[in-house]
Amino acid sequence: MRINFNVPPFTGREMIYIKQAVDAQKICGDGQFTAKCNKWIEDKTGCEKALLTTSCTHATELAALLTDIRSGDEVIMPSYTFVSTADAFVLRGATPVFVDIRPDTMNIDETLIEDAITEHTKAIVPVHYAGVGCEMDVIMDIARRHNLMVIEDAAQGIMSTYKGQALGAIGDMGCFSFHETKNFSMGEGGALLMKDARFIEDAEIFREKGTDRSKFFRGQVDKYRWVNYGSSYLPSDMNAAYLWAQLELADEITKARMDRWNQYDVLLRDLADKGLIEQPFVPDYCTHNAHMYYIKVRDLEQRGDFINFMKSKDVLTVFHYVPLHSAPAGLKYGRFHGEDNFTTRESDRLVRLPMYYALTEDDVNYICECVHEYFEG
Repeated sequence: MRINFNVPPFTGREMIYIKQAVDAQKICGDGQFTAKCNKWIEDKTGCEKALLTTSCTHATELAALLTDIRSGDEVIMPSYTFVSTADAFVLRGATPVFVDIRPDTMNIDETLIEDAITEHTKAIVPVHYAGVGCEMDVIMDIARRHNLMVIEDAAQGIMSTYKGQALGAIGDMGCFSFHETKNFSMGEGGALLMKDARFIEDAEIFREKGTDRSKFFRGQVDKYRWVNYGSSYLPSDMNAAYLWAQLELADEITKARMDRWNQYDVLLRDLADKGLIEQPFVPDYCTHNAHMYYIKVRDLEQRGDFINFMKSKDVLTVFHYVPLHSAPAGLKYGRFHGEDNFTTRESDRLVRLPMYYALTEDDVNYICECVHEYFEG
């Protein structure tokens, strides 16, 4: 492909920091670079504590453990999300209860959540699609009134805000992703953000295979022991070193992505004005991070035709999630509450255009020329 859909971010400092981790002879978890990344997230978001994890999937699993999700519990979430959002709770025996999305932001429809609550509901999991915030004021109010936990799936939301608050740090817990497709990457990786200090000790134990090893390294205990169940959720400090090279330049990377996002938005506006496509919608009280630029076409058939056309022009464009409630595991483990008015219809129409740190102005010009050729040809 002349232009791939994604190129993992790279600043040039990554290998320098990896070598520093190796030279320090501390390449396992919770080394110097892990500490730097944790503190950066805490300072940037205002959360009480952040812990790097091996993936956003594992961060969500940790959140499920901390929330004490058990068999028979229900967790409300959108169906239009990645499988990890549901997997983390299904593994604990819970039922994902899917509700419809809003067609403007592709986020969970906050007006449908309360009707989906039952005596078994334990948590709400809003997913901030494309780094655009869900209606968190409404969601937090519902959660408070029904004594529910809120776990933000902010896999795509780092550097984004809702009414001035960092995504991932509004609910009780939040989860970031540092997968190679995200704005900042460590290959595979993630982070758990905690708003309340009462979760920190248990989170450290679950993350360290069920031991109090974190306390041992801080000198709080003279030896570490197996004190609870847990697993190994720590990334290597070499992975954290890779990530740190990008977090140091987070503002620069975000600006570069925003420049390309805005360029798309301007160059494709005439097609939207003609009703040939729909462009992303960002509420004026949200700031986003240019995680992705998508357009919506007429229907599923046109989307397939458009993707094939763009491929013929050496530009890789891709669709996104297959709604979980229609997938085999979703039918087995979850249920959809209410009507699917928008989830399937809007997901069938959405196609993502290339978006990454190294994408150039000339690249976007060429992509938009191809988009115009398809819709006006």
